[in-house]
Amino acid sequence: MKLLNETEVTEKATTGAVTPYQGKSKARRWARKLLPPILLGLVIISLWYLISYGLLDEQRRFLLRPPHEVWMVGFANWDNFYEILGGLWSSMIVAFIGLTIAIIVGISLAILMSQSKLIERAIFPYAVTLQAIPILAIVPLIGFWFGFGINARVTVCVLIALFPIVVNTLFGLLSAPSGLHDLLTLQRVDRQTRLRKLMFPAALPAIFAGLRISAGLAVIGAIVGDFFFGRGDPGIGQLLQRYANRLMGEQLIAAIIMSSLLGVAVFQLFGWIQDKAIGKWHEERAAEF
Repeated sequence: MKLLNETEVTEKATTGAVTPYQGKSKARRWARKLLPPILLGLVIISLWYLISYGLLDEQRRFLLRPPHEVWMVGFANWDNFYEILGGLWSSMIVAFIGLTIAIIVGISLAILMSQSKLIERAIFPYAVTLQAIPILAIVPLIGFWFGFGINARVTVCVLIALFPIVVNTLFGLLSAPSGLHDLLTLQRVDRQTRLRKLMFPAALPAIFAGLRISAGLAVIGAIVGDFFFGRGDPGIGQLLQRYANRLMGEQLIAAIIMSSLLGVAVFQLFGWIQDKAIGKWHEERAAEF
């Protein structure tokens, strides 16, 4: 066996060449990541076929159409799929506007609450109350105040998505180490600098955790708003209601799948933004402690 001298080893290390072992290791990581959901998906599809053909007779099969019929009618048929995409786009716009408003309002409230215990005691009970109010109970009020179009749907998104942002941001702002606070106090640092240099950077992991939760809730809020406020461009919620009323099982399941994919995509988007913004920094901080 030929032994490499020190120069050759150094050259190979600096070139960054991927060894066969590293390639196999990377392939194994991808396999461990992708194989479990793929296998579970195959199990779900098998159970789906079992229920459609084994438990439901032909007269009741409209309750759960088999996967290939859902694909042919809901996805392969361009007219039906285009209608679902249009409703999904309308709901996505509503969710984006509502989430943007919730982020601005939620982070602003959390910053105010972090600066004064009096303000925190004043606002926090109402934030909890807002989260606990059933949307169905205030649907008439939302309709009277904001109409029955896109403004009402955006309002529902804001109400649903606001609380996690407030709570997680406030928790993050208050989680900065007390020793660093003492150090800044000795340096006579003002509130704005303390917030900008210490509290807000320490709160970023918690803020992004709240954003990921609220992003999924905003999509749910947009779909729920579609059920009650039908004016304007029809959203995916209105299509779900129409398909259910007309017993259009294939389109109904296809619309449900697309709604779920939208929620997953938004959740993953904020996870990707978190990794790009603070991923390495957060890992280094965690390793230090």
